[in-house]
Order: sequence, then structure tokens, then C-alpha cells
Amino acid sequence: MAYSRGAYTVVYPVVRGTGPFFAVIGAGFVFGETYAAGQWLGVAVLMAGIFGLAGYNLRHVQVDRETLVPALGLAVATGAFVALYTTYDAYGIRATADPFTFLAWFFLLDGLLFPLLMARRLAGLGRAEVGPLAWRGALGAVVAWFSFGSIMLATRLDKVGEAAVLRETSTVFAALIGWLVLGEKVGAVRAGLMGLIAAGAVVMEMAG
Repeated sequence: MAYSRGAYTVVYPVVRGTGPFFAVIGAGFVFGETYAAGQWLGVAVLMAGIFGLAGYNLRHVQVDRETLVPALGLAVATGAFVALYTTYDAYGIRATADPFTFLAWFFLLDGLLFPLLMARRLAGLGRAEVGPLAWRGALGAVVAWFSFGSIMLATRLDKVGEAAVLRETSTVFAALIGWLVLGEKVGAVRAGLMGLIAAGAVVMEMAG
């Protein structure tokens, strides 16, 4: 819903930036994780980038202006859910003797559930649309296994908060994708703010 209401380079950094902030707090309650002062500085840098980017987008972005504020609100809510599932899944993969068993069951159950959830939407597609969509879905499944599997293994081997924050260097890649693939204009200011988000993630990891 957030992506359908706002430009990718506007919404994605907010989703990925608020997620680790909530994850750090959640991991403190669930796993008793504590962080050094330098790590909190990294979180502060990351959040400064997020709020700076949100403020800049609200003022300057002309695409989807009428839905931009709801899109940003949904992006923050998505970040909270990202933190929730990251913390919950970290608990699950740590409780499993073999982490790959956890990942196999996770994707098997998702593979059964999501087609049912999407059945009504798929029924409205034409036959010519189903083939390309199925191909992209199969490719996305492989990418998801490696991306989600990597972050889950990281939360098993390292602190959940640190892993969640370091993942947010993805905002830099999001800017590149939005520019090169989607043809969205990023600009120097927004690129710098996205870099600030990523820098906060790096600072937190190095200060740990």
C-alpha cells in the first residue's frame, strides 16, 4: 500500500530506516541486548537521515503529492512490522537446532499461504499477464530466500539490532535501482540523505 501511494525512492528509505530503530528497541526487550554509546550515535545518524529525507520529500517531491503523506505514514507502519517480524523470526531461528530447517519450513508454509491470499487478485489477470508475472515471482522467490536467509542467519550469529541496522545500507542500492531501473530522479540532496542512513548503520556496527 505504501509503494502504491508514493514513489519508490521516497517510501523505501522510510520503511528500511524506521525498521532497525524499532528492532533495536524490540531486541532490548526480547533478548536483553544492550548497545554502546557509539552505537546509539549510529542509530541517531540513521534516524537523522530518515527524518531529513522525509522532510525534504514532503517539501520538494512533486510525484504523488496527494498521497505522499499517507504513503509515509504507511511506510513507518511497515517499518514497525519489519522490526516485529525480524525480532520474532530471530527468536525462531535461534530456537532451531539447524537454521536451514527453519528457513525451509518458513518458505514452504509461505509458498502454500500466499497463493491463497492472492487468489482473488490473480483471478482478475488476463492469460497474457500470468506468465510474465509467474516468472518474476519465481525469480523473486530465489532472491527472497537468499536475502531473507542471510539476514536471519545474521540475527542468529550476531545481535538482532546490529544485524537489522546494518541491513539498512540497502537504501543506497534502492537509490540506484530507483534511478537506473525505474527512471526516478534521486538528486544530490536525497542521495546524500540516503547515504547518511547507510552511514548510521555502518557506524553502529563498527562501534559494537
